[in-house]
Amino acid sequence: KYSICPEVKVKVPPKNNPPGLPCIEKIVSSVDDNPEPINTDVTGRIPKWINGSFLRNGPGKFEIGNQRFNHWFDGMALLHQFKICNGQVTYKSRFLSSDSYQANSEHNRIAVSEFGTVTMPDPCKNFFQRFLSRFEIPKPTDNANVSFVTYKGDYYVSTETNIMHKVDPETLETTKKVDWSKFIAVNGATAHPHTEPDGTSYNMGNSYSGKGTYYNIIRVPPTKSTEDETLEGATVLCSIPSADKTKPSYYHSFAMSKNYVVFIEQPIKMDLLKIVTGKLRGKSISAGFSWDPKLNTVFHLIHKQTGTYVAKPMSTFHQINAYEEDGFLIVDMCASDDGQAIANYNIQNLRKSGEALDEVYNTLCRVFPRRFVLPLNVDDDTPYSQNLNQPGSSATAMRISQHKVFCTHEDLHGEDLHQYGGLEFPQINYGKYNTRPYRYFYGCGFRHLVGDTLIKMDLKGKRMKVWEHPGLYPSEPVFVPAPNATEEDDGVILSVVITPHKDKGTFLLVLDAKTFEEVGRAAVPVNIPYGFHGTFNATA
Repeated sequence: KYSICPEVKVKVPPKNNPPGLPCIEKIVSSVDDNPEPINTDVTGRIPKWINGSFLRNGPGKFEIGNQRFNHWFDGMALLHQFKICNGQVTYKSRFLSSDSYQANSEHNRIAVSEFGTVTMPDPCKNFFQRFLSRFEIPKPTDNANVSFVTYKGDYYVSTETNIMHKVDPETLETTKKVDWSKFIAVNGATAHPHTEPDGTSYNMGNSYSGKGTYYNIIRVPPTKSTEDETLEGATVLCSIPSADKTKPSYYHSFAMSKNYVVFIEQPIKMDLLKIVTGKLRGKSISAGFSWDPKLNTVFHLIHKQTGTYVAKPMSTFHQINAYEEDGFLIVDMCASDDGQAIANYNIQNLRKSGEALDEVYNTLCRVFPRRFVLPLNVDDDTPYSQNLNQPGSSATAMRISQHKVFCTHEDLHGEDLHQYGGLEFPQINYGKYNTRPYRYFYGCGFRHLVGDTLIKMDLKGKRMKVWEHPGLYPSEPVFVPAPNATEEDDGVILSVVITPHKDKGTFLLVLDAKTFEEVGRAAVPVNIPYGFHGTFNATA
């Protein structure tokens, strides 16, 4: 077991950004769903080889009755489908028929607590019943508004609790509620699993017991034995004890190479006592989150075949890629030096304007792409106090004690990225280059609280291409490979672009991934809120 501790050392851009960020409150405005296909207005050209559905997930309803959700993560899940065929695009959307959505609709109030919103006692109950209800342990929400994921070839929508929903990607209808805890001993799982070429999936989820908190690596087999099967056969590959039994670290995703799962234990802590007593105190789950900069970030390396610890050694929401090369594990991620950003994404902040909006933005620590190079062959004969990494990367790894290797990162960008506010929502040519050496990644630049540019990063020379238009806010870019592609960036980028200053101005943007120039767009005659994650479901 070796602990690999990253050095917290990064150039933070000055926070004296030009004042006057435009108000974007309409990106968190409630909308109606459109379950029937709507034709879009195509300008330019949508390549005819693109055949399938671009599926997106995110919040779409921010008020129930006369009550409002507090946090961006709380809005009711709205599922989107952009169906692309023969150069034409149709759009449909449907609210996820979750238990949370049904209960809220039935009572015409917020009946189920969410991440940043705690439900109040039912006013229809008598005083004693309302008093007792404050002592109930909050049930996990099934409002799966983060992403579309696949297991055994089926589509699910997911958040970070133990509940997912199986969804028909054609109709967007909910077909089955699936509880992770019915198959393995976990209390939740991330919305960002990794999938191998054969369909085997890996994920992570926490478990809580009298012995403390454990971070679990989960493996789900690639195929079904019966048509109605879901997570049968899922196993826990490895359990990692939390350094603090009652205050585990929060994580949104993890990295994976060919042989290793990489879990990054970061200093964003969850106070379990505060969370389970939140309803009694009238506090939401988010009030139990805190940032502790005194703690190191630790990388845990777990071999996928044996489940043993190989090394133990940071703070991030989304990883870019990870791969093994010449006895080293290269881990690329988007990271910042401050874990307090979650609290700033309250809906009231997203609806601010003028100096108040500028103040919120300037409190955020920028997120930048970084590379860590972790030596895999550290043993008793490994020398101390010398860089164990080979030339070719400025990232370093130095053994400083028997079981500790001190690491510094390499910036995966040039100085020009600072003027775009850093980069988040990273994506790659996943099908061909995940867990393999790669050259390109794509993401959103953040000169606002949400993405306001699209960026293509070329790791050869760390050169950037940028798509930007004032007043337009693109979502996570998803790469779709061209048929018979011969190069890594042969394909297109799909992104849903939100226009908060123009009514019903949302459009699906298609960029040539190689040149990063616009090929075409499909305008949607309805308003769409800014969402989180998506995927492309290709059809033969």
